[in-house]
Amino acid sequence: MANESPESTDDLPTPALVVDAAVLDANLAAMDAVLPGRRLRPHVKAFKSTALASRLASDGHTGFCAATPREVEGLVAAGLTDDLLLANESLDVARLGELADLAQITVAVDSEETLDAAIAGGIRHVLIDVEVGLPRCGCSPDDAPVLADRARSAGVKVRGVMGYEGHLMMVDDRTDRIARVEESMQILRDAHDRVGGEIVSGGGTGTFDTNTWCTEIQAGSYTLMDTHYDGLDLPFRPATSLLGTVISVSAKGWIVVDVGLKAVGMDHGDPSWSHGDVFFLSDEHATLVPTDGSTWRVGDRTRLTPAHIDPTVARHEVMWLVVGDAVVDRWAIDLRHW
Repeated sequence: MANESPESTDDLPTPALVVDAAVLDANLAAMDAVLPGRRLRPHVKAFKSTALASRLASDGHTGFCAATPREVEGLVAAGLTDDLLLANESLDVARLGELADLAQITVAVDSEETLDAAIAGGIRHVLIDVEVGLPRCGCSPDDAPVLADRARSAGVKVRGVMGYEGHLMMVDDRTDRIARVEESMQILRDAHDRVGGEIVSGGGTGTFDTNTWCTEIQAGSYTLMDTHYDGLDLPFRPATSLLGTVISVSAKGWIVVDVGLKAVGMDHGDPSWSHGDVFFLSDEHATLVPTDGSTWRVGDRTRLTPAHIDPTVARHEVMWLVVGDAVVDRWAIDLRHW
């Protein structure tokens, strides 16, 4: 049986998701310095934990963004009910309409079908989702006011617009990023002029300080971070790593740890390892080539840093907050999976 009250990372069953508490605190402080209070709508899809969401709420970020109806339900169950946005189109929103007396819930819509689902499901507030360059969800700017008028005629409040410039999150050159974000957001602002409402919602960790046109920014990865975002000129650093145990040492120069594909998101590439190279990952194993193979023994512990935090977190039940190797807290990943 796993140790229910671990004091050290040596007590944790592996693979384990561990969070450096000091780095997390620094990331939150860096964001607060630029986007205090309601200027930030933290996106819970990145960390999927109502414990971390509660920490953000205590810092003044009381409105939250979610990717799935289940995440919204979890936030409501945790008492985080002030202002919740489902920033994804869904036809499964009647379950959220049932919570309308418990929380202010807003749903993104970009078509007659998603608006019809919101109306039929008892949703009281919507944002019109506008496509701003990313080939994903969002209606055309010309369709946005038509949807808004139709929503209002059905008694649904249109709070404004949203648009996600996800295609610009990883633009390396800052000057280029600013110019391209401005061009993308001009589409959204023009749509907002025709739709109305108090909210222009968009952005993310990669454009948190270069998107100055939205009234609120939907960032979440900045909290825990990953190596993908760490390549940009951002004031955030990876707080999260995957703790693994060395389970095999080869005389041919590699070692194997118990951190495999089932423990880490791989869509942005391999995790990184500060002691050498990541050779490859299989289902339950990571094969690593250490800089100095003579120092590694079966039973040693080591940490890998994920390239994409969102799908990595969703694979785990808990994140362990640590100071060095001391375990200081346990946060359930209670919004995990879809």
